[in-house]
Amino acid sequence: MGITALITDVHANRQALEAVLEHAAARGATAYAFLGDLVGYGGDPGWVVDTIAAQVEAGAAAVLGNHDEAVVKGSTAQMHEDARAALDWTRRQLSPRQLDFLAALPLNQRRGDCLFVHANAYDPAGWDYVQGRMEAMRSLHATDAVYTFCGHMHEPKLYHLSGTGKAGDFTPQPGIAIPLLSHRQWLAIPGSCGQPRDGNPAACYALFDAAAGELSFERVPYDIEAAAARIRAAGLPERLAQRLTEGR
Repeated sequence: MGITALITDVHANRQALEAVLEHAAARGATAYAFLGDLVGYGGDPGWVVDTIAAQVEAGAAAVLGNHDEAVVKGSTAQMHEDARAALDWTRRQLSPRQLDFLAALPLNQRRGDCLFVHANAYDPAGWDYVQGRMEAMRSLHATDAVYTFCGHMHEPKLYHLSGTGKAGDFTPQPGIAIPLLSHRQWLAIPGSCGQPRDGNPAACYALFDAAAGELSFERVPYDIEAAAARIRAAGLPERLAQRLTEGR
């Protein structure tokens, strides 16, 4: 499998995705997995969908996120006002071909020992968040995959489950390779590429070296002002532009 770049929650942020793809290629990535929420919030949904569709055509994995589903099916009154405004706008920007691409994304993909899913393994269509050990254990118990990679949560996190059923978790430090022992199960959340929420505005993603059994979480600076300008130019809520700078 080589080195796989794990990218999630791009949220139509072209500048962040461009920076992450360049960073991953420079570090030897030969495969890509996109873990959902390609669109929503950001100002370049068409470019992001086309770019990821090209990656899928070349062999990348990609799964459906809740924002992708909402763009295809239409937003609901239960959604946050800012998210609903962005989703309604996004739907108007995308062509039928781009919407069809999103609609065809699976809820999960299994490739060897790896499971790719947006929210969790136990109920992918329910969009529950893996907020802590309890949800992580439930997700890991729902699959026999050694490695589960998911998005939805916009903060980097790593969980593991030992053969005796004990769970552990920690917040990774960027750029440090972590050995993923194969006798444990692992659930990794790379953090959001296009809208990080851990107080650090740099784009998040992770690199998985299958041969070495190592995972590194990465942070990539990008042109935040340009991404925010695209949101403002689209007439989307100002808060969506501000939070890129804040990383919240």
